[in-house]
Amino acid sequence: MRGDTERLRRLRLLWDEHIHAPSPVGGADPRHQEVALYASWIGSVVEVALARGALDGNLAKMLETRRVEGNERVFRAAAELGGPVRSYVARLIAIEDLLAELPSDEP
Repeated sequence: MRGDTERLRRLRLLWDEHIHAPSPVGGADPRHQEVALYASWIGSVVEVALARGALDGNLAKMLETRRVEGNERVFRAAAELGGPVRSYVARLIAIEDLLAELPSDEP
C-alpha cells in the first residue's frame, strides 16, 4: 500500500506541474493535434486515477492497450516539432508510466 501512495503522490506532483506549464502545442498542424489529443487522453485518465486513488478497471485496460500499440506517432510528432514539444511529451510519457504502475480498482 505504501508504494501505491508514493506513486499517487508522484503522479499528483507531476500532473500539477504539467497542468500549470504552458502548452507548446496548438493550431491546425496535425502533429500538434496528435500531441494535444494524447495529452487530453492522459489527462482524463489521470483525473480519474487521482480521484479514486487507483485506476478504473476500464481505463486500466485502455492504458494497457495503448501501451501495447505504442506511442510512435506521438514520438514522431515530438521529434519533428523539437525542443519544447519533446519536453512536453517526455513529461506525458512519465505520467503514463506512473499510471501503468497504479493498481486497478477492479477486483
